[in-house]
Amino acid sequence: MSTDTDTENDATSGSNSCKAPDNDGEVAEEIAIVAFERKMETAEEIVEGIGDRYERIEILEYHGDVFAEHWGEYDCFVGLMASGIAMRKTAPLLDDKWDDPAICVVDEELTWAIPITGGHHGANQVADDLASMGAVPAMTTASEAADKQGVEKQAKALDAHVVNGDSTVATNLAVLDDELGPVERLDGPKAVLVGDDVTVLKRNEEDGIVLGTGSVSGARKEQFLAAWNRALEEAEREWTDVEFVATGTRKEEEEGLLEAAAEKGLGVISLTKADLERFEGPTPSRSKELIGWPGISEASAIAAGRDHELLVEKLSHEDSVTVAVGR
Repeated sequence: MSTDTDTENDATSGSNSCKAPDNDGEVAEEIAIVAFERKMETAEEIVEGIGDRYERIEILEYHGDVFAEHWGEYDCFVGLMASGIAMRKTAPLLDDKWDDPAICVVDEELTWAIPITGGHHGANQVADDLASMGAVPAMTTASEAADKQGVEKQAKALDAHVVNGDSTVATNLAVLDDELGPVERLDGPKAVLVGDDVTVLKRNEEDGIVLGTGSVSGARKEQFLAAWNRALEEAEREWTDVEFVATGTRKEEEEGLLEAAAEKGLGVISLTKADLERFEGPTPSRSKELIGWPGISEASAIAAGRDHELLVEKLSHEDSVTVAVGR
């Protein structure tokens, strides 16, 4: 994913995340696994496997009115049952796509994870989480079927939420037609007047930080994690303070980087050479001399940070990974 940024009118887009956006684009933190008594062992395995990705994950024993009794209490129901049962029991409860909880079903063998409703509002990402336990996520929403990133996923990668949910009908159609372009960033204070086909994203954190990172080709996941841990120690911050990871487009497919970000549940955004040139950092970089790119770690940390400020200058780990911290 590429981005377009400047001080007044920046753009950012991203990928990868482990937590799910709920019905208004925020992080879905409250999950209920609905299971028959004979499937409780599998339900407990799911809690053990992905429970640390949510604020609350609970197991409800199935009975005919269980969905109705708990409707509105959770961001997403995970039905450990046949899809037909979940469909029949939840269909009469559905009212509005922006307010209804998401529904995802999974079989007892954890072979398939199938979002039924609320794919863009939690079910797809819960299915992605279940994929880490071996289930195949069966996505049927248009953007996922076309292997494109809808605006809800872009918001999630940026640790942001969608302010005006109704607008995503138009903007996700534009994603499918390759007409949306990057997410534009507007630094305030400003007043903005938008139409029904403009999706507004707002960052979740007030003082979060961004890890800007670069690497040699083939750097391993463990090297990225070690570098990032060191940078957080220097910044005197915790993993919970990190909004996302930023890098340059020439590094956006680095397998080790993506694996490390996924392990920490972080989105990854990539910035173009032009983006980075506008926010070049203070530390000299050989990449500018050799290939004409500014130092990726500092420039991406500054460009993607909320205040375009560098909190920790470039650190190098094993001559393989560089990292800087922006805010």
